[in-house]
Amino acid sequence: MLPAVAKVGLAPLLVDELAAALRPLLVGFAGFCVVLQAVVLLPLTGLARFAAELRGQLLLATLLLAISFFIERSGVFASNYWSLFSYLAMAFCGLLLVLQPPPGREG
Repeated sequence: MLPAVAKVGLAPLLVDELAAALRPLLVGFAGFCVVLQAVVLLPLTGLARFAAELRGQLLLATLLLAISFFIERSGVFASNYWSLFSYLAMAFCGLLLVLQPPPGREG
């Protein structure tokens, strides 16, 4: 959405303000969706298999990246690039999660 807002011709400062407001909302929504997927997947697979398979590891990594995004924004540690890294790493984990076969259809 942000590249589309930038192409409309709005001022760059306005685009930066929109990005600063929308990124935490998107990361929070992604964190909620990860928790929801884990709640649905845990009874289906069990804790040991959930932690051993790639889907569970990606969900855990995404949840930890979302938590670290908000910890960095709260000012616990100062880093210029950590929030951007965690945002992009969550996007990559989401892409890998989409490419996974649905549970029960593996093999």
